[in-house]
Amino acid sequence: MRDGVQDNATTRAITRLRRHRYGGLVDGLIDEPSFLAKSMFGGMACYLHGRMMLILTDRRPPWRGLLVATGRESHASLRETLPALLVHPVISKWLYLQEDAPDFEECAGDLVGLILADDPRVGVESQPRSPRRRVAKKPGRPKTRSPKPRRS
Repeated sequence: MRDGVQDNATTRAITRLRRHRYGGLVDGLIDEPSFLAKSMFGGMACYLHGRMMLILTDRRPPWRGLLVATGRESHASLRETLPALLVHPVISKWLYLQEDAPDFEECAGDLVGLILADDPRVGVESQPRSPRRRVAKKPGRPKTRSPKPRRS
C-alpha cells in the first residue's frame, strides 16, 4: 500500500476509534508508535507491538464490551489478575470484559496497562492471509449469459 493511502486509512481508523463508545478507554494506546486500528467484527480492533490486542464492540451482548485477544493457555492467569474477564461465549479462545461489569472502566484501564507493558499473555499474532486461488474458466463456456426469452 502506498504511504499516503496507508496514512489516510490509519487516520480514518483512529478517528473512528476515538468516536467509538469505548474509544476513550484505549486513548493510552493511540500514541504508541506501533499502534494500528482496523474495523473487525463490527467493532474496532486495536493492534500494538505487531499483535492484535483488543476489539472494542458495542452491539448486543455478547458483543458489547472489550474482547481480549489471547490464547487459552493465558486465560487462568489473566482471569486471576483481572477477575472481571470472562471466556467469550462465541470466541472461546478469547476473553471478554462485559460493559455491565461492576468495575468495567477500572478493569479496562488495567488491561491497557498490561498491553502498554507488552504483557505476553495479551495479544495474538496475525496470521498471514493465504493468496486467493484463481479459478480457471472452463473452455467453451460463453462469457455472458444470453437473456431469457420473454413470456407472452
